[in-house]
Amino acid sequence: MEPQDSWESWALFLWSRVEGAVMAAEETKHYLANGAATAPDAREALEWARETTAKMVDLKFCDLLGTWQHMTLPISAFDESAFDEGLGFDGSSIRGWQGISESDMLLMPDASSAILDPFTEAPTLSLICEIADPITRGGYARDPRRVARRAEDYLRSTAIADTAYMGPECEFFVFDEVSYELGPNTARYLVDSGEGHWNSGKPGLGYTVREKEGYFPPAPHDTLSDLRTQMVLTLERLGIPCEFHHHEVASGGQCEIDLRYETLTRMADRVMTYKYVVKNVARAAGKSVTFMPKPIFGDNGSGMHTHQSLWKEGTALMADKSGYAGLSQLARAYVGGLLAHAPALLAFCAPTTNSYRRLVPGYEAPVNLVYSQRNRSACIRIPMYSDSPKAKRIEFRCPDASANPYLAFAAMLMAGVDGIQKGLDAGEPADWDLFEEDRGVAQVPGSLDEALYALETDHEFLTAGGVFSEELIRTWIAYKRENETDVVRLRPHPAEFALYYDC
Repeated sequence: MEPQDSWESWALFLWSRVEGAVMAAEETKHYLANGAATAPDAREALEWARETTAKMVDLKFCDLLGTWQHMTLPISAFDESAFDEGLGFDGSSIRGWQGISESDMLLMPDASSAILDPFTEAPTLSLICEIADPITRGGYARDPRRVARRAEDYLRSTAIADTAYMGPECEFFVFDEVSYELGPNTARYLVDSGEGHWNSGKPGLGYTVREKEGYFPPAPHDTLSDLRTQMVLTLERLGIPCEFHHHEVASGGQCEIDLRYETLTRMADRVMTYKYVVKNVARAAGKSVTFMPKPIFGDNGSGMHTHQSLWKEGTALMADKSGYAGLSQLARAYVGGLLAHAPALLAFCAPTTNSYRRLVPGYEAPVNLVYSQRNRSACIRIPMYSDSPKAKRIEFRCPDASANPYLAFAAMLMAGVDGIQKGLDAGEPADWDLFEEDRGVAQVPGSLDEALYALETDHEFLTAGGVFSEELIRTWIAYKRENETDVVRLRPHPAEFALYYDC
């Protein structure tokens, strides 16, 4: 399947926003018939913005850790030159970026990313930007989106494949109430959901979701179906094709909306937009969304299982009906790369201390460094839903949506390509019950500290072709240790008071 053209999607949404769905269909057909089905340039983007009565331009970019930042200006102050010359901002105020002595940086808008922001009061053209150095005019080495594009360029340079498709399953929780506090003498949090099994003792109608029984229940247990539908329809209007949405396993409002697969950098863009849409639709409904991997004790955490496949000249490369689970030898070598580098990969793919509250041995989590068809306790699963070569893919189950998608997707691709180049052996598949039968299988790191150490000692596969810089990797490790692992490691845990206060 060819990816949906982003310009066509943008046109559809802009017209539906301004003229209404019926008129939009006719106008867009007319416009596309006149040759506008290719990615817009700067002039075309601005013309469309003005035709849709956009008043403001919002410039969004991704920081090192994976959070969107933005600034806004009137459309009257924004012209075509901004796409080539960039717009200045203070890079020293962005986490993990420049020092104060070299703070000036440039935002370089990407015209093909243009949408009309669905959450602003004034019609606002939204553009994703990359980062450039104002002196050299070169791309900034710590810009995550440029890392993703370099990974795609590197893949093409190897002649192994010309396209990498990614299909993430981003799970999240929807809460009715959230509060937390962290001080020198106190630490507490509270999350609540009307669906939560812990609310069964309160006066109500009795339809809470039992612990670990949240997978696919209909209403009245699933109270969030209409909310998810609003999220899906908003994403579709923005040109982001969706597949299933459903309640997930955990009680307390765990949900999933599946995105149709897309090329690596475009999919990372879509994940950023997905999180933005999901959070804002929920907020408009008086609810709060978190992509934190493990916000509830004793129930399932949220992952970002990532489906991956390589293609060349329109041909799928992962399929061979004679191979195990229909995998080609190239696919098994790709799997070998993911398994060999998985401990280091998790520094980018499961990059928070909370990630390892989810990746815990003995609880059916995907912690086993093996691959298997259908077995969800393996860190790599081979989906078996279809025999079509085009559908053949591998699913890496360790990542979660706290990851920066640009860095995580790029790192996974680089590990897989390294496996192909070196002919790494994926080993024998694990088709036994990994949860019940212990055969001494190696497991993923048990903490963020361990993953960071693995990244320190194993990252040459990431720096191949200059995709990741040594500076970015060093900065990532140092930031995570100083601002995350030490914060959690050094602080008394509330559970310790229950265990030890009366010692």
